[in-house]
Amino acid sequence: MDNSIFFPLLAVMAVTTYLVRAVPFAAFRRKIQNRKVKAFFDYIPYTVLSAMTFPAMLYSTDSVISAAAGAVVAVILAYKGKSLLTVAVGTCAAAFAVSMILTFIV
Repeated sequence: MDNSIFFPLLAVMAVTTYLVRAVPFAAFRRKIQNRKVKAFFDYIPYTVLSAMTFPAMLYSTDSVISAAAGAVVAVILAYKGKSLLTVAVGTCAAAFAVSMILTFIV
């Protein structure tokens, strides 16, 4: 990537990240008592991480189908309360298996 594109993108990302963290400090002088507002601010990091990870996950393999199969397995294993290592290995195995099946079919 060219530096004339990279550095403006980096600056926008840095400002956006800073604003998400700085606005609550500037807007609220006292400790937040409202449970809904606290829950909103507690879930912001998870939301941002999900928004960045999900599109990258779908295009991480040669086929969106194998990536989607891995995502489905990840959701199922995570919902069942499995460990992070188990979810990661299961996801990779599912994506690999579907990719191999698609290779032989196509």
